[in-house]
Amino acid sequence: MVHRILSILILAFTGTVLCAQSNISKDFAIIAYYTGNEKEIDEYPVDKLTHIIFSFCYLKDNKLVTGSPDADARIKKLVSLKKKYPALKILLSLGGWGGCKDCSESFSSAAGRNTFAVSVNEMLKKYNADGIDLDWEYPAIEGYPGHPYKPEDKTNFTELVLALRKELGEKMEISFAAGGFTKFLQESVEWDKVMPLLNRVNLMTYDLINGYSPVTGHHTGLYSTDMQIESTDHAVKYLDSTGVPKNKMVIGTAFYARVFERADSLHNGVNRPAKFKSFVPYKLLLKEFSAKDGFIPHWDEQAQAPYSYNPEKKLFATYDDLRSIRLKTKYAISQGLNGIMFWELTLDVPKGGLLDEIHKTKKEMITER
Repeated sequence: MVHRILSILILAFTGTVLCAQSNISKDFAIIAYYTGNEKEIDEYPVDKLTHIIFSFCYLKDNKLVTGSPDADARIKKLVSLKKKYPALKILLSLGGWGGCKDCSESFSSAAGRNTFAVSVNEMLKKYNADGIDLDWEYPAIEGYPGHPYKPEDKTNFTELVLALRKELGEKMEISFAAGGFTKFLQESVEWDKVMPLLNRVNLMTYDLINGYSPVTGHHTGLYSTDMQIESTDHAVKYLDSTGVPKNKMVIGTAFYARVFERADSLHNGVNRPAKFKSFVPYKLLLKEFSAKDGFIPHWDEQAQAPYSYNPEKKLFATYDDLRSIRLKTKYAISQGLNGIMFWELTLDVPKGGLLDEIHKTKKEMITER
C-alpha cells in the first residue's frame, strides 16, 4: 500500500513539475545560496533571484535545527522578502561541507528519516519557507575528512527523499546539492529513483579542483580539456546519458577564486603540481590579482574559463568572471536546463557583479527567443 501511494505521489508530482516547466526560458531559475546576516541581504539585487537558499541548517537528534542563535532572525528576514517579491522562493538547506557529520547514521533507518521529514515540515511551516535543499557531502563516498560514510548511503538517500516528498506533499520544493565530479555522479545517487521526486538538482560544478588537489586546474570550467575531464559540461552530459531530465538540472557557478602556490610556469601554471593556498571572494578579485602585484590574466579557450598566473610568486588563481558567467548562463538556457545557481551571494559585489551579469544574459536570451 505504501509503495502504491508513493507511486501515485511520484506520478502526480512529476506531472506538476513538467507542466510548470513547459516554458524553460521564462521559468529559468537563478538561485543564490546565502550565508550572510539579516542586514547584508538588503545590499543585493534580490529582484534578480528566483530562489534564496538559507545556508545552513543542521541535524540534531535526527531533526532539522537552525544551528546558531542568529539563524532565526536571518531566516525570518529572508522569508519577509517574499512580501516585496511574491515569486521569490526561500529554501532551507541542510548540511554543507563539514555540516553533515551525522547524516549517514541518522538517515540509515526509517525511523531517523521519518523523524527528519516531520521536523522539516514543521520548520517550513514555522517560517513560511518554500522547501528544503539537501547538501549532504557526500552519500556513499568520502567527503569532509573524518565524516562517516558507507555504501548503503546511496539507497538511504533515495529513501530519505521518498520520506520527505511523502511528508511535504507536492507544493513544497525539494532539491539537493550534488557534487559535480565523476565519482559522486557515478556512486552517490540512484538518479532514476530520486529525480522523479525532486524539483531540481543543484550541480556543484565548482571545486572540481579543490583544496586537497595536488595539481592546479579550472575549479569551475565550462568544458573539459585535454588535461582535465571534470567540467560543467561533463557533469551535464553524464546526467543526460543516465536519463536525468535536463529541465531538472541546475549548474553551479563560483563567486570566488581558489589560489594555489608553488605552480611552475609551464602552461602558465595550468595542470601543474601545486598546493592550495587561499580562497578569494569575487568582490576582491581585481584587488588581489592585479597587474601591479604581478598577476597576468589568461583565458583558456578549450575550457572557456579564466585564470590568472603570477610567474614571479608562482601563484595560480582559478575562478569565474563576467565573461565565463555569461557563457555559462547562455549554456544553461540553450541546453534547456532548469537554471543556474551560485555559491555564494555575499561574495559578489552588490552592483555590476556576477549576479547582475547572469540576470542581464537571461533577459537578453529570453528576448531573443
